[in-house]
Amino acid sequence: MKFTKTLFLFLIITSCASDKIDVDTIITNANVYTVDSNFSKAEAFAVKDGKFVGVGTAADIKNKYKPKALIDAAGQTVVPGFIDAHCHFYGLGLNQLQVNLRDTKSYADVISKVVEFQKNKSSAFIIGRGWDQNDWGDKTYPTKVQLDSLFPNIPVALTRIDGHAMICNQAALDLANITESTLAEGGEILKENGKLTGVLIDNPMELVEVIFPEPTKQQQIDALLEAQKICTNLGLTTVSDAGLDKQVIELVDSLQQAGALDMRIYAMISNRKANLDYYLTKGKIKTARLNVQSVKVYADGALGSRGAALKQEYTDQHNHFGALVIGIEDYKNLAERIAKAGYQMNTHAIGDSANRFVLQTYEKTLLGQKNRRWRVEHAQVITDDDFEYFKNENIIPSIQPTHATSDMYWAEDRLGKERVKGAYAYKKLLEKSGRVALGTDFPVEKVSPFLTFYAAVSRQDTKQYPEGGFNKENGLSREETLKGMTTWAAYSNFEEQEKGSIEIGKFADFIILDQNIMTVDEKEIPNIKVNETYIGGVAQ
Repeated sequence: MKFTKTLFLFLIITSCASDKIDVDTIITNANVYTVDSNFSKAEAFAVKDGKFVGVGTAADIKNKYKPKALIDAAGQTVVPGFIDAHCHFYGLGLNQLQVNLRDTKSYADVISKVVEFQKNKSSAFIIGRGWDQNDWGDKTYPTKVQLDSLFPNIPVALTRIDGHAMICNQAALDLANITESTLAEGGEILKENGKLTGVLIDNPMELVEVIFPEPTKQQQIDALLEAQKICTNLGLTTVSDAGLDKQVIELVDSLQQAGALDMRIYAMISNRKANLDYYLTKGKIKTARLNVQSVKVYADGALGSRGAALKQEYTDQHNHFGALVIGIEDYKNLAERIAKAGYQMNTHAIGDSANRFVLQTYEKTLLGQKNRRWRVEHAQVITDDDFEYFKNENIIPSIQPTHATSDMYWAEDRLGKERVKGAYAYKKLLEKSGRVALGTDFPVEKVSPFLTFYAAVSRQDTKQYPEGGFNKENGLSREETLKGMTTWAAYSNFEEQEKGSIEIGKFADFIILDQNIMTVDEKEIPNIKVNETYIGGVAQ
């Protein structure tokens, strides 16, 4: 009798063990923020074939699944992989091959970095990016005098941090055939006493950019892989690259298919004729790692370079309003073309005049349509009743919280006390729209999503300035911020069914953090480290 009972119990135990479902990985003993519709928490989850197959308590997951690898998270916080809704992933990689001018404190500092770069690289065409005259003691635009003296025969082109202004030496201007009589539509060619200063703003920059030496295919590959390394180390698992050409998109696809590039990329095609003619005819392209169904368009320039199109003049430059960088009819026709192709339109709009024009065009073009999710990239300065346009379910604000904390030192100078209240108004945009997609715009800003999170919540820089936060009423809660960097960002990319939360059936893109981002002291958020990044259940 005892033998029979023992055998019966053994058979039950072995039967239960054999009934367990085989999976690749179980993460257990974790503090999991699933970011599902209830913002629920969990202790464990199981992964098979790159997707979540079970989420729940540690006991439930262990009882139901038999893993090849069991990972004890030791109580650490786990969140969905971060999605950067607006960045320049390929550009970040290329920047590693150029002069890094970020954090320069004077034009002399810029010159010093260029000289040092050339000493090491001996480049035939010196290209750099990252300077910001607003960070210098002398906040006026630089001139080409020193560059002409140091590099009389080597072309030099140094782009401002926001990508909307450039200082060139005479050798670069000559190569681009830019003279005092060159017309500047959709931008400016700055002069002093009728002579070129070397500074180009917005559209005229393209005259120089088209003569940049083309990177080799190997350099392009290296750029993409280097960008991936930087991003995955910081917990990014999907990036929305705001403007790529066909050749780069095809290179991305080939690297992903070959298993060399794991990063998932939402590729917005650049607004160029060849890209439009190809993709709007071909239709949407969707794989597990690549999504092509949107067009990146520029409506105006940037506030820092005074290229943003404003309704009223800049308060720090009399009779200057900025400008649209695209013709009004051209933009409307383009919107119609994109709508007919079933693509998403993602428009850079900074100034309040540009935002109103874009929003009115979106509303008219999409009248009677559903689920189009056209995005206003930056939605930076909104005035009057224009916030009301964001109630339209077809329109999504795509915003970058670190822009507020970078620009706050001079934004009021540009806009004045009243108008600045409608700038970087992330909470108000959320209240009208119901969701906001969050990104960084790197390499304009630093890549770290923790700086994005911190800026959204605190509205301060990393030195806790200003006390109480910059227009703090427009800060976001931690829950809203995490949603904006995961599920809402996924929604803005038409990918909310496959990523953005830790739920059964979605890609197993998640990160393990060394601190709890939802409860840690606010000032410690920028210092959070990523212990591990997983894409499709595979550690990067």
